[in-house]
Amino acid sequence: MRESSSQLAGLRRRVARLAASGHENRPAEGWLASGDARFDGALGGGLAIGRVHEFFAADALDATSAAAFAALLALRTPGPAPLLWLRTADAGRRTGHIYAPGIAELGGDPDRLLLVEAADPKLLLACANDAIRCAGSAAVIVESWGKFPLLDLTAGRRLALGARDAGTTLLMLRLNAIPAPSVAETRWSVAAAASHALAANAPGAPAFDLELLRWRGGPAGTRWRLDWNHDEHSFGDSPLSGALLPLPARRAMAAHGTAAA
Repeated sequence: MRESSSQLAGLRRRVARLAASGHENRPAEGWLASGDARFDGALGGGLAIGRVHEFFAADALDATSAAAFAALLALRTPGPAPLLWLRTADAGRRTGHIYAPGIAELGGDPDRLLLVEAADPKLLLACANDAIRCAGSAAVIVESWGKFPLLDLTAGRRLALGARDAGTTLLMLRLNAIPAPSVAETRWSVAAAASHALAANAPGAPAFDLELLRWRGGPAGTRWRLDWNHDEHSFGDSPLSGALLPLPARRAMAAHGTAAA
C-alpha cells in the first residue's frame, strides 16, 4: 500500500507506469458522488470531476476525520484505478500513518492506495503537478499541515488547469490551516460527528459534520451530517442533515464525536 519517495523522478516513473497500465475507466468529466441523494443533489450531482476541492479540519483534532472523508469519497470511484495520496513527511508525523486494515474494515481497498511522502512543501507541490496529469488514477489527494505559502493563487491555478486538462479530481487536505482565497471549486470544513450506536451499544459507523464554505457553482453555508455505510460503500444522511446549527452546538457535536472515536 505504502510508497515513499524523496525524489520527484521516482513519482514520475510511477505516474508513467500508471498511465500505461490501462486504468482508463474513470470518466474525464461528471461527478464524484457521495451516494447520498440529498448531498449530491444539492451540488448538482456531487463533487465535479476534473476540479480542485479543498477540505479543512474544523479543528486540529478533526484532521483524521477530514482525511478519512476525502479518502472514502475518492475510493468510491469504481474500478481498480489507484488513488494517489501525496503528503509531506511532517503531515505524516502529525496525523499518523495510514492503516491498511482500517481502510479495509471501512470497505475500501488498501491496495488501490499509492502513498508518496515528500520531504518538504516544495517537493510536495512539484509532485502534485505531476500526479494530476496521470490518466490512470482515480483521484489525487494532497495533504499538507499548517501554512502552505508556496500554494499561492498562481500555483493553485497551475494545479487547477492541470486537473481540468487531465480530468483528474484533486482533493486538497489543508490540515491545521486557515481557509484563504483559492481557485478551488468547493471548500469544506469537516468535523467528527457523534455516531449512532449499534446493537449492544457497539460503536457506530464513522460520521462527519460537513460545512460548505465556498462553491463556485452556487451558494455556500449549507451543512450536512453524513454517516458512512460500510456494506453499501456509500455515505448516507441523518436527521441532522441540512440543519443550520449555531457554532457552539456544532463545536460540542464535533468534540463529542472526537471523544467517541
